[in-house]
Amino acid sequence: MSEYITTYTGLHFRPTEPDSDLIRIQDIAHALSLICRGNGHVQTFWSVGEHCICCAKEAAARGFSERMILACLLHDASECYLSDVPAPFKKELPEYQERENRLLSMIYKKFLGSDLSEEEQIQLKEIDRAMLWYDLKRLLKEPQSGEAPQLHMELNYKVRSFSEVEKEYLALFARYSELSGNCRVYDISDDI
Repeated sequence: MSEYITTYTGLHFRPTEPDSDLIRIQDIAHALSLICRGNGHVQTFWSVGEHCICCAKEAAARGFSERMILACLLHDASECYLSDVPAPFKKELPEYQERENRLLSMIYKKFLGSDLSEEEQIQLKEIDRAMLWYDLKRLLKEPQSGEAPQLHMELNYKVRSFSEVEKEYLALFARYSELSGNCRVYDISDDI
């Protein structure tokens, strides 16, 4: 049995022993555009990549820094290597959580230059929770308690092809990597 996964770009990535040099934005964008939110338990397909794009756009609409916009774009990037585990089950898997956090930290360090501060993590979680509120309401038709979280961007649940999502993910990454003075400028052609 193999101890690695073969990524979209053809690399052999070991999820149990991640190597930062093998993390590619192309792999992240491609895989996340094909992974469905909610383990597929939705009324219509909605990718993790699309969710991350919406989080990044919300961060931009709130006037957050380019670094924070990139953090929102990347916040589920570990799922391209580890897949996702439903939250109720994930709570019972401390080793999985530790490995996921370590990989996500590695991804942030690679693309942002450092891990997120406590304040940045709070800002990201606020956006992620707001998007989840709308996702549950729209994608599962599940009534949500309390007032709808205020969004600063228009959320559109139009289903797009995975290639459109992948292309926009990469474009947002390139744009905000270039604009950001707080993170390492990262050229996606470095990975090709």
